[in-house]
Amino acid sequence: MYFVSFVVKKKKTFNDQPFAYHQEIELEISTLTNLGLGLGRVALPGETEAKWVVMVPFTLPGERVRARVFRNHRNFSEADLVTVLTPSPHRVSPGCPLFGRCGGCQYQHLAYAEQLKWKQQQVAELLQHMAGIEFPVSPVVASPREYGYRSKITPHFAAPRRFVRSPSPASTPADQEASVPAGVSNPTAESQTGLADSATAGFPIGFLRQGTRFDIVDVPRCPIATEPINARLAEVRADVHAKRETFTRGATLLLREAGGAVTTDYDAVITEEIATGEGAPLRLHFLARDFFQNNPFILPAFTRYVREQAAASGARFLVDAYCGSGLFALASAPAFERVTGVEISDSSIRFARENAEANGIANATFLAADAAEIFAGLTFPAGDTVVIIDPPRKGCDKAFLDQLFAFSPRAVVYVSCDPATQMRDLTHFLAAGYTLTAAQPFDLFPQTRHLECVLTLRR
Repeated sequence: MYFVSFVVKKKKTFNDQPFAYHQEIELEISTLTNLGLGLGRVALPGETEAKWVVMVPFTLPGERVRARVFRNHRNFSEADLVTVLTPSPHRVSPGCPLFGRCGGCQYQHLAYAEQLKWKQQQVAELLQHMAGIEFPVSPVVASPREYGYRSKITPHFAAPRRFVRSPSPASTPADQEASVPAGVSNPTAESQTGLADSATAGFPIGFLRQGTRFDIVDVPRCPIATEPINARLAEVRADVHAKRETFTRGATLLLREAGGAVTTDYDAVITEEIATGEGAPLRLHFLARDFFQNNPFILPAFTRYVREQAAASGARFLVDAYCGSGLFALASAPAFERVTGVEISDSSIRFARENAEANGIANATFLAADAAEIFAGLTFPAGDTVVIIDPPRKGCDKAFLDQLFAFSPRAVVYVSCDPATQMRDLTHFLAAGYTLTAAQPFDLFPQTRHLECVLTLRR
């Protein structure tokens, strides 16, 4: 079990320009940021044009709202939503009673079809503003499930507290971070939803409260998680509460589901089946704690697209960097003469090799090595090789990109869970002589601001 410690930050002196602390203002929301926040502009005293930017979470474009300012920055302000004066026609009722307090979801108040449109627009805007190119972004591929899709959750809890100091009713998330003991939610807010009881009061198990870094909201049920996970979550919560006095530190729990079975053991072996369109489903084994995509319902379409984009390059060989337990390498292997996967995790490489053997895939080999060194000694001819990369959220580092460009493969299929770092890296690909040929987002994370984006690049 991974343990974390929590620290209370002292409240900083409030900057009262251009708005006083908790000053209420009215404004119209014009767009959504890539963080899922509503963005509007207001005119400051003495100005005739509305230029000053104000960020308000849980608002939608076209809405007129009243908001309460809690922080002023050099060129914009942050505010809490007080009330929606004119609602958007796309506003819907959230599927979770904790929406707006729990920081896990940003879009439950937005109709799903509109979520997809905004995510497509946000990718296009990132391409324009970060990579400096205008490029047609394909419509986002929707998740087959809007709720109940997530096959892994990691609830947190802090060390038990003997007391709870509730913030005042007018306080903001920023206030709660300073006035409530670390890791302790405001029990008043939870009791209003009917979710708090004597067992959870002062000892929440859940996720970070919206707008805070340490305050935990008690989450008895997560609507975006699968039903088997929610059923097991009730058992896990009861067990932790029963042992609450034995904990001296906070911890992160794990619940991971595959095929209806849920494990809470970080070292348990998981088996996931994925339909690839190649006859028998691909069966992948990996450790519960290892990285693996958490929306299995969209994986068939997701992996098929990546394989098709790689194969469309005409290359005979495939290199899968950051290959994990072999998801893209093994799903794509039938389209290539030979495939090599590289991963820094020894356990993931062990499972990738076992997965290749178990699925009867003989043309795939796997190497345990730092991705920044994967091209050293590679025997594939660069002009006949396509590379799939699926880096961590922080994107590719310079050492990896330098080696990739020195190898100079025919094409690259870049998979990313953070389009912002992906667009940052795209500028280096363009400078190295690659051309963007396709931009395809996938909604692996409905109800949230997150998405996966696949960029196809040709030399």
